[in-house]
Amino acid sequence: MTAFVRNQWYVAAYTSEVGREPLGRTVLGEPILLYRTEDGRPVAMTDRCVHRRFPLSEKPSRLDGDRVVCGYHGFTYGTDGVCVSVPGQQRIPRTARLATYPVVEQDSFVWVWIGDHEPGDTLPSRAPWLDSPDHTVVSGMEPIDADYGLLVDNLLDLSHETYLHGGYIGTPEVADTPITTEVDDKAGVVHVSRHMDDAECPPFYAHSTGIEGRITRWQDIEYHAPGLYLLHSRIAPVGAPGPNADGSDPDAFHVEVVYGITPSTENTTYDFWAVARDFALNDQEVSDFLQENNHTVVMQDVVALNVLQKALDTEKAGYQELSINIDTGGLAARRILARLATDGTEQARAATR
Repeated sequence: MTAFVRNQWYVAAYTSEVGREPLGRTVLGEPILLYRTEDGRPVAMTDRCVHRRFPLSEKPSRLDGDRVVCGYHGFTYGTDGVCVSVPGQQRIPRTARLATYPVVEQDSFVWVWIGDHEPGDTLPSRAPWLDSPDHTVVSGMEPIDADYGLLVDNLLDLSHETYLHGGYIGTPEVADTPITTEVDDKAGVVHVSRHMDDAECPPFYAHSTGIEGRITRWQDIEYHAPGLYLLHSRIAPVGAPGPNADGSDPDAFHVEVVYGITPSTENTTYDFWAVARDFALNDQEVSDFLQENNHTVVMQDVVALNVLQKALDTEKAGYQELSINIDTGGLAARRILARLATDGTEQARAATR
């Protein structure tokens, strides 16, 4: 099992999901209630009433202005988590308060800070394409019944596209092309790149870009531990010029694939996925196609990881994995996650001394 990493930002929802209806999510095993105040500010607090632990995200719990009213016995809480009303008595117990969580809205995500101290100046890593006017985005979220480390492994080794996602995004060249890997241990970032000079154009890109024939295909990954994955995908017809010295690249199509990887419990994960493109910005047919196809690809991963988790659960202790060159990025991510988990534990201990 991949250890939880505390004192970090995690994607809890898309900004579009958080509104005036209470929303419940579980992050690192902590039940969290999300909603917006009347002036639009997002709030995150423990999703359990102090009285009998009824989930405040479940009906008939409701909002009364900016306050949350428990649907079981009517305990009412302000945005700071402090209980302001108890049924049948004037005195409110001093312990009648809920933990609240720092929240940041950034790049179409609502991030929550799960930790033992305040984030200070620390902000989530960026995915600016998700709310850029220069890109069109399709997105979704799928729960996975598997350890979040399995999703990290999956995304850092894209050779599986050839076998698991054939007919959608996978072609033989993805598995056949060697990768380059760079690791910034201090920053907790892993870079994995695969550049294919002459590759088959998979349906995902052929139908969306209109390219006929073979392509130059680049996959440049940035994994920001513990919970943000970026895939910079460049597609161009074979023979088209490469990027200019100033970074412009008018002869290629660019797709930014973003994953928010959020551990929910020890064996469940939220898979927030988004695909941003810089072409056919107003073409709804292209958006519909990419939405449907990427959802299919994500669900292929979900099914595979659910099966893998069940298989791992039956393994005897001490079973041996076999790793090869394509696993370099995933193994680096495992080391970073293990270090961050240890650091978070030590910070928690220090905070209680």
